[in-house]
Amino acid sequence: MDRTSLVVIISLAFFLTFLAGWILRWAYGRLNSVNSVNVSEIDDLANRLHEAEEARDQAMTYLQQREWELTNKLTQAEAELAAAMEGLGAARREAGEFQERLAALENQQQASA
Repeated sequence: MDRTSLVVIISLAFFLTFLAGWILRWAYGRLNSVNSVNVSEIDDLANRLHEAEEARDQAMTYLQQREWELTNKLTQAEAELAAAMEGLGAARREAGEFQERLAALENQQQASA
């Protein structure tokens, strides 16, 4: 192999490498091209995503407020129930005392009769 054939082979290898690079760059550009339609679609999707995130945040705020309100109502209802049960217990004890007094009075009346 002489010097001329070596230069031709190396030149041919460089040319084929350049040609392969150019073809791959062209294919990559075609596959990944972003045209104005894609940009508008991306902008639309970004806007819709932003609106959805805002709606989610509003819903979370509403749910937290509603949960707080319901927790307060439950606490109040439990306090009222405890007070009512305490009052009912006191009324039952008082009714029991009245029944005992009534029974004692009936026994006294029967004894005196």
